[in-house]
Amino acid sequence: MAWSEEEYVGYLQGERRCYAWVMRRYGGLTPDQAWQAAVERYPYEPSDEPYRGLLFHDEAWHWAMLALYGARYTVEHPELIEPSAEYRALD
Repeated sequence: MAWSEEEYVGYLQGERRCYAWVMRRYGGLTPDQAWQAAVERYPYEPSDEPYRGLLFHDEAWHWAMLALYGARYTVEHPELIEPSAEYRALD
């Protein structure tokens, strides 16, 4: 996908915000820890990066659940397969 810089940065910030929220709510991280985790998970990618934005193919909820509960989170925590209403309200 060809992103304008504005589109990419806006989407990146939104995904970081959602990821940080999950890490605070479900992971018990402080706001600073959660934001740092989000920045590490969603680093800025230069516009000439060939797969820029590929990480966006799954939403922040999924990536945060993988980080918190591992690859089997959908089996061991089926209640977390779908994002919560609180998470959906972030948009």
